Amino acid sequence: MDAEKDESRWDASLEDDSTGVMRMVGRLIKSRRELAGLTQAELGAAIGYGEEMVSKVERGVRVPKAEFLDNADRVLKAGGFLAAMKPDVAEARYPKKVRDLAKLEADAVELGAYGNTVVHGLLQTEEYARANYRERRPTYGEDELERLMAGRMDRQRIFERHPAPLLTFVQEEVVLRRPVGGKMVRQHQLERLLDLGRLPHVQIQVMPTESEEHAGLGGSLQVLKLIDGSAVGHNEVQLTSRLISDPKEVQILEMRYGMIRAQALTPRDSLAFIEKLRGER
Repeated sequence: MDAEKDESRWDASLEDDSTGVMRMVGRLIKSRRELAGLTQAELGAAIGYGEEMVSKVERGVRVPKAEFLDNADRVLKAGGFLAAMKPDVAEARYPKKVRDLAKLEADAVELGAYGNTVVHGLLQTEEYARANYRERRPTYGEDELERLMAGRMDRQRIFERHPAPLLTFVQEEVVLRRPVGGKMVRQHQLERLLDLGRLPHVQIQVMPTESEEHAGLGGSLQVLKLIDGSAVGHNEVQLTSRLISDPKEVQILEMRYGMIRAQALTPRDSLAFIEKLRGER
């Protein structure tokens, strides 16, 4: 049951507008299964999942992966109807507060982000992201944690898009030195930054702690330029995630981000700096 082990676990008790989608998909699968004369255990065996997982999907308490829907569509001879639900289900993977941001990231031709507390979500390894979420207070339940993790990891498909968007990031030195999750998690995270930073469409820069000039003291920020030529900003602080569409405000963010990049180490020097950090014990 390898597919079941990999299945992310999301809890429908997280009441947002994704709950209706999850329940509708569950009812559709259940009706097709009963029409085919299969038990939940038999369907699970045919598509590589356990009976419990099928039950939870049918009850709308777990969001199925694309492969679950594809396999169920094939086994239940649904004629592509279940598989066609993948876009709606994919959207339900994201917590409500990041859903709009995920859509914008998927449409962006350029993304620039400055972070001063943790490694940017698009750059995080799975173990770093999990350790980061486990530090939140109040704590997340396991199902909620898995849902957040799945949404974060799914957003990282932006690195595989064709044509590739231009992705630039500036990270504070102190963020790279902080051993979130422990020293090994930090080592793996630094290796991930080096791998991504070597991609032709990705630039990662480090803002040295000793820098006297710093245009980003107002906090983290993100600017996205979209395929239609427009631009939006994003800012996230304690308990608040805000999209910024006012052209004047976006222009200010673009100006600040440009200054931040100019004050940070160059991409080449930044990779060398990260390599040096990785070698420290």
